[in-house]
Amino acid sequence: MDFDLSHITVPFRMQPGLRRVSADGPHLTPLLPGSAMHAEKLEVMALQQSRHAVAGFDAAPALAAITAIAPHARLNTPIELAFEEDFAVLDGASGTIPWLCVCLPSHWAPEDKLGLSLAEIHAPVADNIALQAATAGLVNLVTQGGHWERHVWTLTPSPHYDQHPRRHPRMPWPDTTDINAFAALCHLRVERQAFLPVADAQGGLLPQAVFTIRVMLEPLNQVVRTAGDAQRLHDALASMSEAVLDYKNLRPARGRLLQWLAKLAGNAGPIPQP
Repeated sequence: MDFDLSHITVPFRMQPGLRRVSADGPHLTPLLPGSAMHAEKLEVMALQQSRHAVAGFDAAPALAAITAIAPHARLNTPIELAFEEDFAVLDGASGTIPWLCVCLPSHWAPEDKLGLSLAEIHAPVADNIALQAATAGLVNLVTQGGHWERHVWTLTPSPHYDQHPRRHPRMPWPDTTDINAFAALCHLRVERQAFLPVADAQGGLLPQAVFTIRVMLEPLNQVVRTAGDAQRLHDALASMSEAVLDYKNLRPARGRLLQWLAKLAGNAGPIPQP
């Protein structure tokens, strides 16, 4: 997993947390044919449920922005299968999302978000005061050029990348009180979310941004590698509000997860891997 657990903030807060990144850095990740993610994206494409667009919206500049920063990728294939990332377009003029290419959502339905503003999209999010207050400034910031990123994380019992609520109902947490067996069936799910600028045919900046979502998924007992990792994840989980626990469906699992993490945090040095 391309995510350092030291980036997890304590106490946990729902907030934008954007960081500026270099324009010449790696922004997209080639998708490995034959991988589990590749197979799940193929299934969504076979259902013709990967792309959604507001009538009349021209996605060509956004698609050009995507291909321009990854000339090494297999661009003779659809972007769904060329990259691990999913994509959406944020329109700065309206503040809405007029186009999505999303195969691997995290318990949300892309078709339900089409044409909505960020404020409307964030409305169901728990403890969303900071997110809502920052919405107007965030839209202005990311649609004026530059490259930005943030990471969001959660814990899940599901080993699947696609967690569309109508394609895949939530998987129940394991029914065991053995904390080691329980942790072995849990996964850390991280999204790297980034914003990329969009230019017109003449190279001028458009008031748009491509929003990229890269889902990373790894068994919990493989990604927690040190006592420090365990302590930080423990403290973040322990600091979540009741509303956040419900929003992330973590309430039934938090007690057992905290026990397991506390046990590992008491160990010295690297944690033996399964």
